[in-house]
Amino acid sequence: MRIVHYLLFALLACVQLIGCGSGARTFSIQGDTFLLDGDSVVLRSGEIHFDRIPKAYWRHRLQMLRAMGLNTVCTYLFWNKAEPEQDRFDQRNFDDMAEFCRLAQEEGLWVILRPGPYVCAEWDMGGLPWWLLRKEGIGLRSQDPYFLERTRKYLNKVGETLAPLQITQGGPILMVQVENEYGHWGTDTTYLGIIRDYLVESGFDVPMFQCDYFARLVDRREDLFCAANFGTHEDPRVALDSLRSVMPQGPLFVAEFYPGWLDHWGERHGRVATDAVIRQLDYFENHRVSYNFYMVHGGTSFGLWSGANFNVGGHYDPQTSSYDYDAPISEAGWATPKYEAIRTFLQQRLPEETFPAVPERPQTMAVAEFTLEETAPVLENLSRPVLDDTPRNMEHYGQGFGYVVYSTTLPRDASGSIVFEGVHDFAVVLLDGKVIRTLDRRKNETVCELPAGRMHGEAELSVIVEAMGRVNSDVYLGDRKGLVGPVVLQNGTKRTPLEKWRIHTAPLQNDQAPAGLEFSPMTVLPDQPAYYRGWFEADEAKDTFLDMQNWGKGVVWVNGHCLGRFWNIGPTQTMYLPAPWIVPGRNEVVVLDLLTPSNPALQGLENPILDDCRE
Repeated sequence: MRIVHYLLFALLACVQLIGCGSGARTFSIQGDTFLLDGDSVVLRSGEIHFDRIPKAYWRHRLQMLRAMGLNTVCTYLFWNKAEPEQDRFDQRNFDDMAEFCRLAQEEGLWVILRPGPYVCAEWDMGGLPWWLLRKEGIGLRSQDPYFLERTRKYLNKVGETLAPLQITQGGPILMVQVENEYGHWGTDTTYLGIIRDYLVESGFDVPMFQCDYFARLVDRREDLFCAANFGTHEDPRVALDSLRSVMPQGPLFVAEFYPGWLDHWGERHGRVATDAVIRQLDYFENHRVSYNFYMVHGGTSFGLWSGANFNVGGHYDPQTSSYDYDAPISEAGWATPKYEAIRTFLQQRLPEETFPAVPERPQTMAVAEFTLEETAPVLENLSRPVLDDTPRNMEHYGQGFGYVVYSTTLPRDASGSIVFEGVHDFAVVLLDGKVIRTLDRRKNETVCELPAGRMHGEAELSVIVEAMGRVNSDVYLGDRKGLVGPVVLQNGTKRTPLEKWRIHTAPLQNDQAPAGLEFSPMTVLPDQPAYYRGWFEADEAKDTFLDMQNWGKGVVWVNGHCLGRFWNIGPTQTMYLPAPWIVPGRNEVVVLDLLTPSNPALQGLENPILDDCRE
């Protein structure tokens, strides 16, 4: 079988030497070398995700990458954004990916495509669609027939739009990744082979590869080229020796080299020292190792797409909407000192290369403070309820993002505690419309004490549960949201299940502001979760950063564009508002705050606040 795998791999590589279509060129693997049109080439790549960048800035960011000295851009396609509902493919997303690839080609860059189905990327559920979780017992990233059926349909759609953009057909796509970091999940190499076969079936004929953290490369398929992932804290010799132990022959490629790191709510902004990046880069250049900066430019997880980690100790870690990543190119597209250091290093090492001028950074502006003068309390803007004996997860009710309001009536003389089996992810508990507790999944909070001395009649219990990012890594991907399990009234040793619930769904969209809210002029601050609305005037459109330091926790929309999540615990205290989403004149801002702002006002800053933890 091993011989057969080698023959298949060799045959796939030879196909590249034939080429087809107008303008076709060749990319292949021969011995320990990547060959581009028959000549040896080192891939110097940077990761950029077009979905994390306003479309108007795609060319600018690609020009930044090229000016840094790179020749390739690597990018993910997110399945859950391309197919937001089962069988409802968003062709615009595929077309955007194709346009991004064509822009890269115009800017002199090759493309490495990573279509999944799973990608991680600090993205909700690692790119897998939430609606997969409506099927109880589904086996994600496995030979589960339903999962494979859905994956095959998705990858066939990928091929329809993107296979014509391969180098073999005159396009910029050099390689395609099969799945992503599967060694963190399982050992089923047959499953990896099935995904590879789906990609071939969908029209891809360029070399295909798998990648993993260097210590988890033991389950490599022989018919896939293999790459390693590691950061500056790893010894490159050890990491690449590990790669060589599972792939005795082939060019060395670091598919994810980390020049920065991601952020979690409540933790300091990730930072990686520039000199450590340069030391690693020096090793790569000395040994002709191809590499991909993950990330060269992170951008922003606009909408509600940011994901979460779940650590072995049982700690849920949601990620911030800012995906600045301490990358060489900042969240807003600025050249950082790290960028300049890498560019200078590569100019010295590659004197024969022509480095384009660094594009001007987008201008920023301040926005004078303005008050959000209208409000719409959450409990006064509820959907028609669904009746259920026991509260169930958000996905069960057909909802992917946003929050759910669970309500029931407490019996007379109820006292003690309300105990939740699971709260995913942040809950505000109200009794007769008054907030009595918040519950934070990060802290494993599941108990709410009822206030002592309350009136002895029946009382209305409402639980507003906000979904944050679904877990995007390791074995915790099946992360359902809302209340996940029964709720009981506990008084001493007596436990009484709470039943007869009214479920009010509140799906929030990733690309438009909530509709149907009834706003009223605000006379006093609401003492419960609420939406706030206001406007600011702009004489011109420049980037700005909304200052959220007066606010609690929630989501922001500007002119219908969802900027993402905010939370006063930090580290991010601002939200990136790009110029293309600002209009001359009046601009509408809607804020959902699950807590109460100290002052319902906003302003725009010229610089972001990315590292201010307050927890």
